[in-house]
Amino acid sequence: MNQNLIDRINELSRKSKSVGLTEEEKAEQTKLRNEYRAAFRASLVGTLESTVIVDEKGNVIRRVADARNSSED
Repeated sequence: MNQNLIDRINELSRKSKSVGLTEEEKAEQTKLRNEYRAAFRASLVGTLESTVIVDEKGNVIRRVADARNSSED
């Protein structure tokens, strides 16, 4: 995630609260927020995909769906 992207989102947010945004700035704000959300989701998915769970029997479970099935045993 690019710090410039976050800085610009914050700048537009501050301006929106103080003097308001033009239509172009509103469109830019929406676009930047969507980019930020997409990057955040991708990062979260990557983190979750690399997470492992070790159950009480010592079995390594790599996915949440596998963890649910294991707890039913």
